[in-house]
Amino acid sequence: MRVSRSFLLMFVALCSSAFAQNYKPVTFTEFDLPNGLHVILHQDNSAPIVSTVLQYRVGSRYEDRARTGFAHFFEHLMFEGTDSIPRGQVGQMISGVGGEVNAFTSFDKTVYYFKVPSNAMQLAMWIDAQRMRDLKIDTIGVETQRGVVKEERKGRYDNQPYGTWTERMFSKLFKGSMYSWTPIGSAQHIDVAAIKEFRDFYDKYYVPNNAVLCISGDFDPKEVKEYLDVYYATRSRGADVQREVLNLEPMNGEVREVVNDNKAQLPAVFVGYRGVAEGDADSYAMSMLTDILANGESSRMYRSLVDEKQLAVQAAVFPYALEKTGAAILVGIASPGKDINAVEQEMYAQIDSVIAGGVTESEFKKAKNIAESKFIQGKRGSLEKGMALADAYAMFGNTNYVNTEMERFNNVKREDLQRVAKKYFGTKNRVVMQFIPSSEKK
Repeated sequence: MRVSRSFLLMFVALCSSAFAQNYKPVTFTEFDLPNGLHVILHQDNSAPIVSTVLQYRVGSRYEDRARTGFAHFFEHLMFEGTDSIPRGQVGQMISGVGGEVNAFTSFDKTVYYFKVPSNAMQLAMWIDAQRMRDLKIDTIGVETQRGVVKEERKGRYDNQPYGTWTERMFSKLFKGSMYSWTPIGSAQHIDVAAIKEFRDFYDKYYVPNNAVLCISGDFDPKEVKEYLDVYYATRSRGADVQREVLNLEPMNGEVREVVNDNKAQLPAVFVGYRGVAEGDADSYAMSMLTDILANGESSRMYRSLVDEKQLAVQAAVFPYALEKTGAAILVGIASPGKDINAVEQEMYAQIDSVIAGGVTESEFKKAKNIAESKFIQGKRGSLEKGMALADAYAMFGNTNYVNTEMERFNNVKREDLQRVAKKYFGTKNRVVMQFIPSSEKK
């Protein structure tokens, strides 16, 4: 089974590499509406599908420290309704025409998207524009979504094994900064917030001049521009958003915490290092390095910890490329009866081996193939291309970034991975959290 899987991964990587060499740049036009909304159009008539992606430059890092969770709360509230859209009907209206609708929130952004048949494009644009400035923020909607968000938090965080690791990690790794809390936010903050606070947040951030709209797929450009004028250009511009500067205090050594977890069955260790911001010159080498360390069964950590020494049932690295900084989190879940300290030390040993001797040529080639595969997969359909285009402009102010990203990976040298390993992992400035099942507390 492992031979077959390895062969399949190699085959996919080779195919992706060939595709990357024949990659056709994503074509687009872009312009600003008078109210400041930046619009990107990518026409692709190969399938009768249109995707709309509306990205607001508001994530958890824009929140008041005493009112965390607002950005994520609005991800839910935006499905409540407007004066023209009945409460809770957005999803039904889109599914009724055979389309998809969803949203997500991160530290830096909130993204809303539709994927619909071409003949339903006008409906998606109308809903989007309605919610931009005419969202209904009232007692019924707010109280409904308070309950939804609290249940989501319980299901995904409070009642899950190791469920609090992200909140604990970021609160220590980025202590005192705008990245020190996670998008889920505090249930207590949402509970005590008044409706006026939600309306103020909406009026500040949900304005056209704080958003990027990308329409991607099978459409008539002339028709799209008519809809833009009718639906979006009439939305009123808001005050320009003042963006907080990241003030990150230096770390002075290791921060450790032991968490007694009554939901965990096996001990786990999470080791967090500060990394690099998205688009930073080192971010491409960092991405390749984390793939070599812990992407798949042939990665260094998996082979050592799981296959060979059988210290762990899982080993992984979670890279976080944020707009202003970044993080890399090493994760190891101990095998039954194994010492979690041994798991932790073996993870360090694998990093030290890269710092001391670098990576092999075959590992480097594999990492580059993985990068090419991700690059191609991220540009496959209208929705993927729409998200990539909107994000490129919102994050870098350069929409063509989507077409040059692979060049940046190709510019990475094998020795860069060793240099990056030493620079970001060769330090005691880290956060270490061990989750111990309550049955093993003694």
